Amino acid sequence: MSTAQGARARARIEVTAAIKDAARRQLAQEGAARLSLRAVARELGMVSSALYRYFPSRDDLLTALIIDAYDSLGAAAEAARAAAPDADPVRQWTAVCEAVRVWALAHPHEYALIYGSPVPGYAAPQTTVPAAARVGLLLIGIVRDAHRTSGLTELPLTAELRSEAERLAADLAPDLPPEAAAALVAAWAELFGLVGFEVFGQFNRVIEDREAFFRHAVTRLAASVGLTAGP
Repeated sequence: MSTAQGARARARIEVTAAIKDAARRQLAQEGAARLSLRAVARELGMVSSALYRYFPSRDDLLTALIIDAYDSLGAAAEAARAAAPDADPVRQWTAVCEAVRVWALAHPHEYALIYGSPVPGYAAPQTTVPAAARVGLLLIGIVRDAHRTSGLTELPLTAELRSEAERLAADLAPDLPPEAAAALVAAWAELFGLVGFEVFGQFNRVIEDREAFFRHAVTRLAASVGLTAGP
């Protein structure tokens, strides 16, 4: 790459980052449904036609912001597990869940973008899936490692859910029993339900010590997927 090409590439990276930063500010002020490329361009002192060279449509910009948010959340969760490599499965599970909560409270508007109300007229493309899956795959990994080493506790499964649980296991974690796969999906949904209730204010005037409540709740979720604490 020539010097000129390198300078253009760096300039494009810088302008792209500036556009995303301005869009995040607009998300905080107006919400995702009112995100406007023209408003972003106006804040940056750009003409709209110049911004379209970076993001051809509002949906392209939304997609970039969504992927960034999922990746940032995933990185925080992965770092929490990496910081406790020798901890027992329950401690690893709670560390990951607590990292999700901390990230969400620090980035409420980005959390709302990925786990809040759907944006009217927007359908997330498949390109968002790898980033969106990072936390779920991390939780599956903790359960998988426990299954291979210390084992999982026996989990209940109703007859009517058996075929669905087997499908989930085949799709998400073929090396885990169907009971664990069904429990993982339920725990994943409950984790983000707990976080969402706190971020969006549903715990106001209900739960005072939210950190202790959250830790208690996600420890129970760890038990629900078959994890046991070490000695």
